[in-house]
Amino acid sequence: MYWTAIIVITLTILLGDFVRKRRISSYFRKHGIPGPKISLPLIGDILVTLGNDPKNVLNLMRYFREQYGKVCQLWFFNFLFVIVQEVEYLEPILSSPRIIKKNFVYDVLRGWLNDGLLLSSGSKWHARRKIITRSYHFAILEQFIEVFDRQSDLFVERLRGKADGKTVIDMFSEVCPTALDIITETAMGVKIDAQKHPNLPYVKALADTTHLIAARVTQPAYYLDIIYHITHVLDNIRLKRSVRIMHEFTDNIIRERRKRLHESITENHQQNAEAEDHSDFGIKKGVAFLDLLLQSTIDGKPLSNDDIREEVDTFMFEGHDTTTSGVSHTLYLLARHPNAQQKAYEEVQHVLNKSKTESITMKDLQNLKYLECVIKEALRLHPSVPLITRVSEEEFKIGNLTLPPNTQIVIPLHAVARDPKYFSNPDDFLPERFLLENTTKMHPFAFVPFSAGPRNCVGQKFAMLEMKMIIAKVLRDYEILPLGPDIVPIMTLILRSTTGFNNLKAALVLIRVP
Repeated sequence: MYWTAIIVITLTILLGDFVRKRRISSYFRKHGIPGPKISLPLIGDILVTLGNDPKNVLNLMRYFREQYGKVCQLWFFNFLFVIVQEVEYLEPILSSPRIIKKNFVYDVLRGWLNDGLLLSSGSKWHARRKIITRSYHFAILEQFIEVFDRQSDLFVERLRGKADGKTVIDMFSEVCPTALDIITETAMGVKIDAQKHPNLPYVKALADTTHLIAARVTQPAYYLDIIYHITHVLDNIRLKRSVRIMHEFTDNIIRERRKRLHESITENHQQNAEAEDHSDFGIKKGVAFLDLLLQSTIDGKPLSNDDIREEVDTFMFEGHDTTTSGVSHTLYLLARHPNAQQKAYEEVQHVLNKSKTESITMKDLQNLKYLECVIKEALRLHPSVPLITRVSEEEFKIGNLTLPPNTQIVIPLHAVARDPKYFSNPDDFLPERFLLENTTKMHPFAFVPFSAGPRNCVGQKFAMLEMKMIIAKVLRDYEILPLGPDIVPIMTLILRSTTGFNNLKAALVLIRVP
């Protein structure tokens, strides 16, 4: 009797799962959204992803497109996935304020970032987004140009001893500490000097964390905590230790700066000092993102230290690896396209026609129009975040198609931006695509490397200015030669290359500037 009940219950579950999946899949096929013809009970189409690793994700997206078209549906366990590579579908999805929740895959980051802006949703996300958007105001960004300038100078100087025209430089590894120094100083208001001291505990913990999470996030079988914890015991211990180091570091800085803020407010001369030392935006000069968070309130209540740590950790995560990827891919492409490199060099020489001891200004960076086209074309071919996700928490209509609640929407930006329907010769590096006269004809959702709509990247202006500064400084002093192997894209948390450990290699040789 006991085993009979178990068998009956098991068969009922299997039958119910089969009927549900078949009913939804039939509806999608009726509306022109194909997928595998037979999905296995309970596990769905998970067998398609077996053996998947960071090197195969982009190829897997290409396989789905070739087999089923630009929009298809699959089942991974009990989750319905809709993979969207059609630009016309992107606009209603990314523009909707109703589809802002991130896919459950992002939960692997929760132990580190908790409920920061990247992972939060609903009213909490809206309140935090409002505060953080204010942090990226033009007047605030303008104050950070000096940090970009100073750290980029150090980066260029570090390259001097390696730029012999023969040595192949691991550009990703060289750029990463520069971006880390920039985001640490602007986000937390502290200088960790990662460029000079790459073995600092915080720097090593950050590198270990991103590496371990990246290895997990591309393998669906490990999304379930219980499976990952059983199969990766040592990795899980390393991850928790690294996260603890970063949290302690951030917590100490928050406590110290909150104490300093309280002391400055209680000083008798505070009011006069503020009047003298504030920008037109009403924010004290030299302020970091952390200071803005410390002074912010939601419903009249200040943010707790834990609230602030979530956002600062999110700044650190999103603000260094993505920029590193963008800069490294841009330098790689310039090395292999000498005509584009020459145009960018001439523009840099013209716009930055000043002594190297003079500071580069916001206006200077804004006048680097062609370099901006170069960076955008690099991001089109190699977006720092090659794949984004959303979840429809309720029924959502796209044309005559209705997505059921809890549909997992996957958008491979790497493939979308190479669609020949919107970009002629889509695999070619052609910066002129982004000249003003050409962008007016471009579909607004064909190129969205920073996402789009209400959940777009809040720091995209920050990132663009930072990338312009670093690349302009390199071009002003160096010629980039196409040595080393071609890159082989690999999707971790961001886009990297398999040709070496985090490698994007290009030999740099110092040129003589007249």
